[in-house]
Formats: sequence, C-alpha cells, structure tokens
Amino acid sequence: MAAGVPRKISAASARAHTRKAKQKTSFPFSSGIFGKILLVVLTGFLAWAYQATRPPPPKTCGSPDGPPVTAPRIKLSDGRFLAYKEIGVPKENAKYKIVYIHGYDCCRHDVPIAGTLSQDVIESLGVYVVSFDRPGYGESDPNPKRTVKSLAFDVQELADQLGLGSKFYVMGFSMGGQAVWTCLRYIPHRLAGAALIAPVVNYWWPRFPANLSQEAFNLRLPQDQWTLRVAHYFPWLTYWWNSQKFFPACSAAGRNPAVFSSQDLELISKQRSSQESQDYRAQVRQQGDYESLHRDLMISFGTWEFDPMDLENPFPNNEGSVHLWQGDEDKLSPAILQRYIAQQLPWIKYHELTGSGHLVPMLEGMGVKIIKALLAG
Repeated sequence: MAAGVPRKISAASARAHTRKAKQKTSFPFSSGIFGKILLVVLTGFLAWAYQATRPPPPKTCGSPDGPPVTAPRIKLSDGRFLAYKEIGVPKENAKYKIVYIHGYDCCRHDVPIAGTLSQDVIESLGVYVVSFDRPGYGESDPNPKRTVKSLAFDVQELADQLGLGSKFYVMGFSMGGQAVWTCLRYIPHRLAGAALIAPVVNYWWPRFPANLSQEAFNLRLPQDQWTLRVAHYFPWLTYWWNSQKFFPACSAAGRNPAVFSSQDLELISKQRSSQESQDYRAQVRQQGDYESLHRDLMISFGTWEFDPMDLENPFPNNEGSVHLWQGDEDKLSPAILQRYIAQQLPWIKYHELTGSGHLVPMLEGMGVKIIKALLAG
C-alpha cells in the first residue's frame, strides 16, 4: 500500500473509538465531583444529627439566665439545691412525718392527697408532709449524674436536714412511686412505712414474665411504645425523639387525653379550674425539658440496678407497712403488672380500685384512706 493513501475506517469502528475516548475523559471527572458532593452531604448530615441529639443546657434556677428562686431549698452534699414545700402541722408538733414524691411533669405543689384532706383531719391526725421538686423540676437543680438510686439518698438528705428523725414515711405517685421502690431498696432502715400510688412500672424488669410484660406494653399507645423503646435501648436519642416533629412523641408530655380514663378526664377538668394549679404549672419545666421530662424517661425505663420483685420485707416484725394503690382502668400503669408484683411480694398490702384510672389520689376522700392505711401499719 502506498504511503500517502489514507486508510478507510468503518463507521462502527469510529463510534467505538469515540465512546472509549469519552469514557476515559468523563468518568474520572464525574466520580471525583460525585465523591466530593457525597462527602459534603454526609458531613453535613452528621453535624446536623450530632446537634439534633444534643440537648440545650438547662436554665438552672438562680443562675444569671435562669428562673428566680422562690421556694425554700436545702443544699445537698454534692452541691445541688433541692426545693421543698411543707404542708400540715408544724413538724415540731407532728406525730407522723411524710415525704411525698411527685410524678411525671409535676412539681412540689402537686400533692393531690393533701388536696382531699381537710385541715381538721390533718390536725387531728397530727400529720406533717414535705413535698420536694425532683431534680430538674421546679426549682431543684438538675442532676446530670442521676441514677436509679440517687433519688433515695436525696430523700434521706432532705429528711436529715429538715430534722424528720431517724424514721419517716415515704409516699410516691406515678413516677414518684418508682422512687419509693428505690427507698425500699437503699434506705429501708430509715422508713416507718411506704405508699406507692399508681407507680409507673418498667416493662424491662427481669422478673416480669415476657408474655405478661408484652401484653401490658401493648396496652400503651403506639407512640408511647416507641418513646419507651428509645428511652430504654437508645437513651442518647431521647432528646431528639421527644423534640422531633416527624413522629408523635411521649403522649404524657403532650398531655394527650387518650392516655387517661373517663374518670381521669373528669378529675382533670376540675383541677384545671383551680387558679392555684394554673399559677404554678409554668414552674414545672422552667429549667428545660431534658433534665426533667426526658431524663425521667431514661431513668424510669432504662436498665435498673435492681428488680423491685427481689426486695425483702422491710418490716418483718410488722413495725410498719407498704401499700400499693392502683386503679383497674389505669392506662399508664397497667393493673395486670401491679397484680403480679403484689403476688410476688405478699408483704405488700394491695388496694385495687374498680373503675378508677391513673389519678387515684385525686379521688374524693382518697387522701384520708391512703394516709390512715399507711399510718395504721
């Protein structure tokens, strides 16, 4: 073939060469840009996720940016302050001294048993009651190191600093009832008696039969089932879960009426008409939701250091008594689990109220019944 004669190239061969050339030049360019974009998006997402899971710092009472201190408070051994409220006869004249522990999304002013007691009854019985803000609520300092057992020792320090003597009674409602379990475990020698009123249960306590615990868990609203799972399995996501807007979070925090019985709703409607109740509601969460509502969930439904059903009778010689009060239509603390606890711990005096929901202590006359049963031993 002559040197100056051009070669003939087929159309198919020309297209193949063109495609190869494009692949060699465009692929490295596009993959590099795509990789950079993906890295930026991933970094941004991680930064957002990190910030979304980090709760804001609490607005501690008495701090420059925090709410004012209006209640009497004691200073605990770790430096925290605990706010309290005294009800009844002066403690110097009292025959019986009771430490009352409030429930979820409440504060020291929420003492429903006292609301159903007349002054004549209080004086005739000689009862003194001290109610306090649990850590992070009301005007009590948050406790970022809070554990299941720490509240029992807060109760003990409060009693000691107020001079309640070597023994005193404890009474807790709802999540405050959980705190009574911790007192029975860690400071039983300081107790003259104890009352658990519709105490919240932890569905992961080991001694619950799996089928019974699951049955009770399924009675909760679906949104609460997810909230409790997050608090138990992924506590570091609790703040994000309860502050995100994609899915409904804790119904109790949102005061969803679906978690209350018909009797509960009637009692709530009466309470809302109370001016005193309206005045102090703003105090409950004033230091922030995380150290009050969210930490409550993490502690209450996390992994406990003991199982209440392993407890021994703190009053083997009948020098005191433990009572558990429960409504059979309670949607927040299922009665089927409370009955099981009472069966496992026969030294507990179990009182089940037919037709009642969670707000047992708000029933007319219940304050007198609960206190008299407790003091009678």
